[in-house]
Amino acid sequence: MRILLAEDEQQLSRAVAAVLTHMKYEVDVADNGLEAVDLAASNTYDCMVLDIMMPVMDGIEALTKIRASGDVTPVIMLTAKAEVSDRVAGLDAGADDYLTKPFAIAELAARIRSLTRRMDSYTPKVLSFGNVRLDTTVSELKAENSVRLSQKEMELMELLMLNPGKAMTTSQIIDKVWKDDPKAEEGVVWMYISYLKSKLDAVTGNLVIDGEKGGPYRLEES
Repeated sequence: MRILLAEDEQQLSRAVAAVLTHMKYEVDVADNGLEAVDLAASNTYDCMVLDIMMPVMDGIEALTKIRASGDVTPVIMLTAKAEVSDRVAGLDAGADDYLTKPFAIAELAARIRSLTRRMDSYTPKVLSFGNVRLDTTVSELKAENSVRLSQKEMELMELLMLNPGKAMTTSQIIDKVWKDDPKAEEGVVWMYISYLKSKLDAVTGNLVIDGEKGGPYRLEES
């Protein structure tokens, strides 16, 4: 799993990143809110941990921009303040949980595990990008026409639509869509990418999946 950690206190940031890395998470570190927004815009994360008090752009503003882009990744806010107003501001901006400093890194890790287990509850059932609409409740892809998708086609399309414009590597896709299949490899991803390209043509969607066999792949408006 991949975590975005935005924390400007260098000692704390290094400690948290080291522990999470030891727990087999892949951790990207930002030391200000603007950098966190930029990383969130170009990468796919399973959870984001954002400090409220950061230079350049604070955590609340950064989260507001991240949510405005349509990103529904679970977010934990870190704050040195215990006032109710600060917690409310974070939750209103789209945070899913918060921790007040000082905190035990073990508790942060437990909260990350809890949020990532419940990721499905944060994901909209109907997704839209360009003129294309994906209804995950009935596995329907619709634009000017509509088609039904197989389960894996739907899961892959959902992943791409949740991360528009972001380059998705083959390994990231396998980790998300074929996580229960240890034998899944590059070829099966390309096969389903090809299926979805045909389905997008069939519904006359204005989206394209950019990328050749081996990836990375990116969903963009044509």
